[in-house]
Amino acid sequence: MSAPPLTSVGRSRPRPAWHVATVVETRRETPTAARLTLEVPTWPGSEAGSHVDVRLTAPDGYQASRSYSIVSSTPEAQVVLAVDEQPDGEVSPFLVHEMRPGDQLELHGPLGAFFVWRPGESDRPVQLVAGGSGVVPLYAMAAAHGTADDDAPFRLLYSVRTPADVFFADELAALTGPAFSLDLVYTREAPDGWPDAVGRLTRETLAARTLPAARQPRVYVCGSTGFVETVARWLQELGHPATAIHTERFGGL
Repeated sequence: MSAPPLTSVGRSRPRPAWHVATVVETRRETPTAARLTLEVPTWPGSEAGSHVDVRLTAPDGYQASRSYSIVSSTPEAQVVLAVDEQPDGEVSPFLVHEMRPGDQLELHGPLGAFFVWRPGESDRPVQLVAGGSGVVPLYAMAAAHGTADDDAPFRLLYSVRTPADVFFADELAALTGPAFSLDLVYTREAPDGWPDAVGRLTRETLAARTLPAARQPRVYVCGSTGFVETVARWLQELGHPATAIHTERFGGL
């Protein structure tokens, strides 16, 4: 039998498995999203940036599953998800509107090895670029960095429609400091007195608000397929090697 896979800092990586999760708390995250705190007694822990497959089973036996990033990188027993409703979706509307404390669902995970951040793995700076709800796994990385004894500088560029649509607004504000900086780009509406123009993220803004290639940052980009592909292309045009750019796209309904 082979030994469990190890991370670069010597810890065993949890193996994916199916788990039964019980909802212990739900709260509104944005006007279209909910944060779900789940109790999972068999959960082995997860790394920042990991995701799970969520499976729902109807009374008639019909099943549907979708992938969602994990907000927390907790050691055991608890998983936190932040789910943005897709109006034509099959799973997300139920998770956002119907889940109540005591309800149960199934999780398969933790999943993902390429799109994770691990404390102590590298002293290179980290640039995070998020579009909309793509901030979920990137916030998990920033939060893990904030609680770890890790010296790598972190920076997040977050493109979002309006102030009300910002995920983890209070938590991100609390993280901001010498080791973590936050740059927001509002595409539809900005707070009163906001100094920047409202509109989509541009190549020029990306260049001005992210760590330059000369600093050799590790870059993590998450958002819709179009957002990720465009940002990844711009980053390479700005001199970042493809091998330094980690991408993850969302699209589950």
